[in-house]
Parts: sequence; structure tokens; C-alpha cells
Amino acid sequence: MISMNTLQDLLKSLPDIGRKPFLVKRGKTDRQTYRYADLSATAGRLALGLIEQGIRPGDVVGFFAPLDFAWTAACLGALQAGAVVMPLDLQLEKETLAHILEDSKPRCVFADAGQLERLRQAGHEALSVYLLDKTNRDTMSWEHLCINDEQALPQITAGHRAALFYTSGTTGPPKGVPLSHGNLVFQINTVRRTGIVKSDDRVLLPLPPHHVYPFVVGILVPLSLGLTIVLPYALTGPHMVRALQEDGITLLFGVPRLYEALFAGVASRFESNAVARYLFDNGLKAAIAFQQKTGLCPGKWLLQPLRRRLGPNLRIMASGGAPLAPELALKLEAMGWQVAVGYGLTETAPLLTLRLPGDRRHDSVGRPVDGVRIRIDPQALPRRNDHKTSPKKGEVLADGPNVFSGYHNLPDKTRAVFTRDGWFRTGDLGYLDPEGYLYLTGRVSTLIVTKGGENIQPDDIEVHLSAHAVIQEAGVLQLENGMLAAVIVPELGEIRTQAIQNEHRAVQQAIAERSKALASYRRINDFVVTRTPLPRTRLGKIRRHLLADIFEQAKAAQSSSDRAASVPVPISAMSAQDRRMLENPPVRMAWDWLADRYSDKPLSPDTSPELDLGVDSIEWLNITLEIRRRAGIELEEAVIGKINTVRDLLEAVAEKSTGGKTVSLESPLEAPERVLSDAQMRWLEPQSRSELLMAGILFTVNRFIVTRIFKLKARGLENLPAEGAFIITPNHVSYLDPFAVAAALGFEKLRRVFWAGFVGIAFKNPFFRYFSRLSRTVPVDPAKGVISSMAFGAAVLRRKQGLVWFPEGRRSPNGRLQPFKPGVGIILEHYPVPVIPAFIAGTERILPPGKAIPRLDGISVVFGRPLDAAALARNGKGKENKERIASRLHEEVARLAKRTTT
Repeated sequence: MISMNTLQDLLKSLPDIGRKPFLVKRGKTDRQTYRYADLSATAGRLALGLIEQGIRPGDVVGFFAPLDFAWTAACLGALQAGAVVMPLDLQLEKETLAHILEDSKPRCVFADAGQLERLRQAGHEALSVYLLDKTNRDTMSWEHLCINDEQALPQITAGHRAALFYTSGTTGPPKGVPLSHGNLVFQINTVRRTGIVKSDDRVLLPLPPHHVYPFVVGILVPLSLGLTIVLPYALTGPHMVRALQEDGITLLFGVPRLYEALFAGVASRFESNAVARYLFDNGLKAAIAFQQKTGLCPGKWLLQPLRRRLGPNLRIMASGGAPLAPELALKLEAMGWQVAVGYGLTETAPLLTLRLPGDRRHDSVGRPVDGVRIRIDPQALPRRNDHKTSPKKGEVLADGPNVFSGYHNLPDKTRAVFTRDGWFRTGDLGYLDPEGYLYLTGRVSTLIVTKGGENIQPDDIEVHLSAHAVIQEAGVLQLENGMLAAVIVPELGEIRTQAIQNEHRAVQQAIAERSKALASYRRINDFVVTRTPLPRTRLGKIRRHLLADIFEQAKAAQSSSDRAASVPVPISAMSAQDRRMLENPPVRMAWDWLADRYSDKPLSPDTSPELDLGVDSIEWLNITLEIRRRAGIELEEAVIGKINTVRDLLEAVAEKSTGGKTVSLESPLEAPERVLSDAQMRWLEPQSRSELLMAGILFTVNRFIVTRIFKLKARGLENLPAEGAFIITPNHVSYLDPFAVAAALGFEKLRRVFWAGFVGIAFKNPFFRYFSRLSRTVPVDPAKGVISSMAFGAAVLRRKQGLVWFPEGRRSPNGRLQPFKPGVGIILEHYPVPVIPAFIAGTERILPPGKAIPRLDGISVVFGRPLDAAALARNGKGKENKERIASRLHEEVARLAKRTTT
């Protein structure tokens, strides 16, 4: 282990590592590998070039580009030259970027070409910029700085500044936090002494380097040990999992939101199987209880196959940047991973405390690292409402070699964060237990004191409210009158699933339900609903100083009669993040098309396609096909099903345009086999002998039950065509409906028929999927899976087969005939085959929605006379034609119903 006083000592050790890979940067389908020898040589030449350009110790050098080899080499070269490196957030808004550049006055900035315009917009046209994504052929390329010279490097001491970080501004404008070589070297040595990081580890770093946590722990520590750092292509689940699986990752540095997403991805594997999900959830609970009592982890062996599928070599998940929920840490450990949690701030470089793997105090952030002292100042609490037996609570104060000396250009704020005896005020509230473990309870800046003197941390209420299915996010604030209020981002998908028309009322009911478990002084007195995600830092913390303005703006919009003008919002009025997204050509193409198509609608990134634009299955088909036609991008139905706002749609297009593959522009109706995947085509394959045998057995059992027990009466079988393609369109009032129709058809007719089965029911678990295969059921999603639904229907009819299609889309909740979805009209317009209306009666009494045990009663199934699709349309055109077909079919089924019941 090398001995270090400054980061220059670290850099001097790099040549000794030689040919070992230092960085693996993953692309869409490939990866690039860079070695320590190249890093050391390049950084050394660039350091000399910077010195030749006049860079002196203490000069600030900015970095405004993604992390890669060039970024790292330039950063290390600047440190060797004695400069102060300043990593910048690529998502900074123009005003914030201008403030930082004016405050720090960098001598030069290393950027990529895509950031040049933003630097100019920030008002710094004269700033020297070197492009990290350009080669020597470009005059602005960073490679022009690299020279070969014998010039000596400046001597740096531990007290010299090494880095300048700007806080992410949760409570106000960002402040410059300078950290010295001594601050950073102390942290490197601290992490290495813990033994968490091993000399043969391979590190996955999905975090941006403008935060001190990934900069120190994710970059400098691995460099000091000669480890390999792997950068994922993107932060989406598939790319993360690919890196974990294929690159031998043993150590993952992440933030809580990343681990939440990873665990959700693991849990989602069991969603389609109720039994498997039950076993997974309860098995995890049992493993957690067993581990807490014994210290042994049965999940380490029992769940090993699952861990191998995610990351076969992953050993430790290290979390920092924000609090990791104890429940999540317990689940990750119960699955067999080791979890390390660090607590600290930018001002402390960052670690103050560390909870090592195996420590069972999951609600604690650990004990102070060696060399750091922690104490509690109770004076930070305006009033004590704790019980006398509670530990002494107050503001967490820290002292140690890692604590910074003061904010850049802010002497008043510096004085405010240090006590008279020189301890740093972290701004966090907490307490120490008798064994020295630190427990955090909130932030001083976010502490709300009610009129009655009660102390409230908004984070606790936000987590509590967000546990409701209808609430996606909640931001709690205190109004000027002292009342508690909340900014709520609704879960539009859940609201749509529950068929709730008024989202404001849905949120109101959700708050009322969740408030029952809250003390009266912690209940929300007022709220607003916004579809714009709450403003957060890159580490996931709510930027609370913006909540009041968001609340007032949303309140004003709610009380205004013209809340939104009936025109698309101009791009200039969008947020900076949305405007940057629209710089992507396919995304801009999609937005322009939407703005033209819905020119008379209140279109914005927050618009709900279903609730605001009235997008139905036809419109989803039009939207997805138009995106395919214009950009060659396929939005899979799994993605479409998660789209709740226009912003979600645009983000999906953006991700596909950079990380996905383009597709052929085939129509699902004209060339269904080219649209369906190999896995989807399997549902259309002929049945094997064993499947035919099993299908015959199941049909015999089903026909016996339906005809003998439920006294089936079937009429109109002579109306079914003897050959060729046709469609049967029954009403849908019970899960028994398909069994009744199947029994009525008979086995010979049944062998000529495919069924359109709702993916949420007929394909929800392996047993149902096997039954669907035997019954020749193809997966249909009437809400979002439009492309494959239409393709399946078209493929069946092209095979001259019959198709049973329930045009209501779902069971009737009250037994009455519901409006028909236009999907059947789409198919019949393209394939004008005979369509047979059908009406089922009795199943709604035997097994109505919400009942699991059937009653004894009679069933009748009536098949009407074949109808001609062209006659149904009455020569209509476009969307009206499809809707007219569906409407006329509805009338015919309603006539059958009237004749059957009378």
C-alpha cells in the first residue's frame, strides 16, 4: 500500500501498475479498455502542457463532460500540475452554470463538443475550452495540450486545494466547497483501512463524478489500489445488469435510488406468478427474521441462482449520497449481498461515519471513521418533545482531517457553519447511542415547527404518503400561515387502472387514507397536484427551496378557469431538462408530430395521453406506428404500458434512439409475422400431439361441467362459417365466459378457433400460460399492447382461422353491456371477414366480479347471424370507420341480449 500525503503521491504510483486495465467503458454492443500505463503517461504529458499554458497551483480547472478515459487523464494531469479540479454537473441549468463559472473563475474548462453552446449561453465566450471528445485533428482538442518535456512539476502540500465541488442546492444556490489534498488523502486512506475494497475488486461506477462521493470513493480509491473501474453504457436496468453479468463486477458504488431500482427489478421477476411472488416475499421476510436473530444468512445459499443472474461476482453494494432505507438494506442482505453504508457531506470529503457489512444496526449510519469525532448539539432543536428516556438529540457536529476549511468566497456562511471551538455543523439532526453509533432524524434546514411547538421532519410524512398506490411523489412544506401542505405527483397509471376520472379527488382520498395513521399535528392541511416530477438533486434529494413556488403556481393554476390554454406549450416555456431532451432529433420529431396532431389540445410534457388527450387503442396504434415510420424506433409494449405522461413517451423515444435498435417499418396488420417476435409467434404454432391430447381432455372436462352442472343452452351454432376466417364477438361479464363459449362450440369447431386473451389474466403465471397454449389463446392488451394485439388478430385471420375477440376489453363490472373498444374495428377494416355477434347470459350470476366460489345457475350462449364488415362501416373512413364498426357490433350484441332476456 503506497504512502500518501498528497494526490501527487498517488499519481506517481500509477506507472508501476502497468498494463492492468484501469477503465472499461461499455458501449451499446461493445466495450473499450484503457490501461494504467496509458493513463499515467497521458496525464503526465497533459500536466506539463497545462503548466506551459500558464496554469499554476491554485488555479481552477473545470470539467464539463461525461466520465471516461480522457476526463480521468485530464483530471489527473490537472492535479499533477497543482490545479484545483472542478467537476461540473452536466444537467446544470444555464443560470446555475453562469453563477458557478462567475464564482469560481476557472482558467480553462475541459468539455465535450455538445456543451460548447451551453458554456457560451452561460456568458463565458472568452473561456478557454478544450474538447475531450475530439482528436488531435481538431484545433480545440485536449490532445494538443499533451507535450513531452523534462520540466519539473510543482511541489504541493497537504494544505493546497485539490478540488472544488459545488453543492447541489437543496435549500438555495450552490455553494463552492474547496477540499484540500489532505482532506482527500485522509478519505482514501480511511476507506482502504476498512478492508471493504480488495486489491482484486472490479468496480462498477454508475454515478457522475461531480459529486464528492463517486469522485473520492468511486475513482480515487480504486486508482490507489490499482483496480479496474467499469462504466455502464447507461443507467437503465438492462445496461446495468449487462455490466454486472459480463464484467466480473465485485463492488458496486451506488445511491439508494439505484438500489431501489435494482431490487424492484429482481422482485418484478415474480410479478406474473402469484404463487412465486408469495413465496419470494414471505421467504425474504423469513430470511430477514432468521438473519436478525442468528446472524446467519440463508438467502446466501437459497437465492444464489437469482444473484448469479443479476451479478454472479457481486460481493458488496456500497451506498452513499443519501439515506438508505433500513428495510431495503435488510432485503439486500437477506438475498446474500453485503451492504456498506457511508454518511457524510461534501464539506467532509465525504465520509464521517461508516456502517460496515455484517453490522445489524440497519437504522444507524454507523460509527465515526478513525480520526473523525462526532458530537451532538441539542441547541439546534427549537423545542424538545421527546420522552425523557430518549437519547440526547440535536445537530450533528463533526471534527477531523477530512473537514473543509470554509466555503469559496462566502466568509459569512463559513462562520455560520463552524462553532466557536471549530466544529463543523453538518445541518443534520440525530443522536449517538452508548456504543457510539450515529442515528439521523432529519435536517435542521427542513425541520418544521408547528404552532403548537411540535417538531416535524417532512421526509417522514413524504415516505408515509408515497406508500399509497395513487401517490408517486410527495413534497411537504409549511405555508406562511403555519399549516402543513404537500405537493403531490400522482401515479397516473394507478389512477387509470382504477378508472378514476378525477385525479385531484383520487389524491385527496389517498391523503385522507394515509393520514389516519398520523398524529393530528402531522396531517396535511392543503395540497396541490402536479404531474411534473419534484425537483431533485442528482443524488435524489428534494430541492426544498423550490417547493413553495411550485405550490403557489399549481394553486394558481387550479383556481384559474383557463388552467391550460388549448394549444401546445411552446418549447421555450419548458424546463431546461425538457428542452435538452428535445435536442435529440427523434425526440424533437416526435414532439413536433404530437404538437401538430393535438394542436387544439393543452399539450405539454406533463399531459396525460389518456386523461387529457383521450388517447385510446386506436390513437396508441397511430402514435407508435408514426414513431416507427418517422424515426424507425420500436416502442415495445412493456415500455408503452409505463407511459403516463407525454414526457414518459419522449423519454422512451430518447432512450431507444441512443440505446435501442431501429426496426423495420412493417404494419402489424399487413405484415404481422414481421412485427411479432419469435417468442410471440410461438402462440400461433400448431399444437403438438401431446398438447392436442391434453387439450381434448380439458375440453371434455370443461364441456361436462358447463353442460351438466350449469345446464348450458347453446343456440345459433348454424351461423358459424364452415370454413375460412371469421370473428366471434361475445359480451364479457365473468371469467367463466370463455369456458361457456368453448363448451358451446364443440371440439371440432374449437380446433379452428383462436382466442384473444387479456395479458393481465390469461398470461399472468406459468399455469395460465400453459392453459392458454392448449386453448390456442394469443396475448392481447387492449390498453397499450396495440401493435402486437393487432398483429396477432391479423395473423390468425390470414391463416383462415376463427378468432374469438371480447370487444369490451375487460369484464363488465355490473353485468351490463359496456362500450366496445375500436380494436375489433381496426381488424375488420383491414380484414372484412364475417363477424358473428354473440351473447352470454348466466355467467354473471354464477361467478360475478369479486367472487371466487361459483353459484349454481344456468348458462346460455347465443350466436347471431354473420355480419358483413363493409356493411357495418357504411362506407365510413379513418378513425370514424373503425369506431362505427365497433358501435354497430355493439348494437347487434345488444339486440341479441334483448331477445335472450325477453
